[in-house]
Amino acid sequence: MVVPLAMGWRHLLFENWPIEPAVMDAHLPDGLAPDVYDGSAWLSIVPFTNVAVRPRGVPESLGIRLPEINVRTYVTHARVPSVYFFSLDAQGIASVLGARIFHHLPYFYARISLDRNDDRIRFRSRRHHPGARPARYAGTYRPTGDPFSAPEEPFADFLVERYRFYTEAQDESLRYTDVEHEPWTLYPAEATIDWNTLFSAHGFETPEVEPSHYYSPGLDVIASRSNSV
Repeated sequence: MVVPLAMGWRHLLFENWPIEPAVMDAHLPDGLAPDVYDGSAWLSIVPFTNVAVRPRGVPESLGIRLPEINVRTYVTHARVPSVYFFSLDAQGIASVLGARIFHHLPYFYARISLDRNDDRIRFRSRRHHPGARPARYAGTYRPTGDPFSAPEEPFADFLVERYRFYTEAQDESLRYTDVEHEPWTLYPAEATIDWNTLFSAHGFETPEVEPSHYYSPGLDVIASRSNSV
């Protein structure tokens, strides 16, 4: 039995592209349905860094830092708005193996750097996981404008105020994890993406429209153990 985890999520960019719901539905496991806003499903990339990752109850000083980038979408199951992860690329080999074995998460080992210069974040990731499709991402992003609470803005609320995520385990079973955290504080954001092959690594065509961008300085999170549906 794996204990719940505590961690911090910091310096997040939420990039979201609208795509046809039928296209998204074809990429989802049975039991999950695309969640739709303004008639579209949404394909999302989120670069950030984890800080102080540790079992719940362990002092924060003993946690580890884990830069990460996710490919995800928004789904419902039993009418619960949730997130579905296609992949999670992360820096630490031991952490990636542990997440795959004990939490049934589709983690891939990657070499990642996240550097901060004033309010600008520079993020670089290249997948090196044995046997996995290559995937690369590079870009810079920063907040613009004034902060706001995500529940106050309908589209932002749709994107980030979700407290359950689903994954498909290696045996093709559907699993979920619940998360606890305060409501998100977001900023409008601008981003310059120099390289992104994450979509093609998961069988998606790169959307032709520009994505929406939100930035968050982050928050602290408790994640439950993985559960079978």
